[in-house]
Amino acid sequence: MTDVVFSKLVPELKVSDLEASLRFWRGLLGFAVRYSRPEEGFAFLEREGAQLMLHQDDLGSRPGVLITGDMQRPFGRGINFEIDAKDLTPIMQAVAHAGWPIYLGPEERWRRVGSIMSGAREVWLQDPDGYLVRFSQPLGRRPVAS
Repeated sequence: MTDVVFSKLVPELKVSDLEASLRFWRGLLGFAVRYSRPEEGFAFLEREGAQLMLHQDDLGSRPGVLITGDMQRPFGRGINFEIDAKDLTPIMQAVAHAGWPIYLGPEERWRRVGSIMSGAREVWLQDPDGYLVRFSQPLGRRPVAS
């Protein structure tokens, strides 16, 4: 048994090449592989409490069973994954060093959350299959302007 404490919601991303995805998620973004089943093309990743699963479907024991439609790039159209980060600096340095394209940002955004404004410094990236990933570094809170 593993010592992983599982979040209430853990997305599983279908990937076309697990090794390429691990180079992005682990090598570039700093996620750790908490456990894996290489023979099934599966890895469970975690970074600062954020968790996700990667699965190369054609290596699994039931290929195609959990795919509800045609898989066309970019995968995950209409969804993005926001991941809290204590500091965007190491992510930005790794992205620059690797020459990985930035989809959007970095930028500072303030959004109304009830009666306050919540700020974040954000950068958007696409993983090798096109899933949108938004890293968000908290900037604090302030009152909503009148």
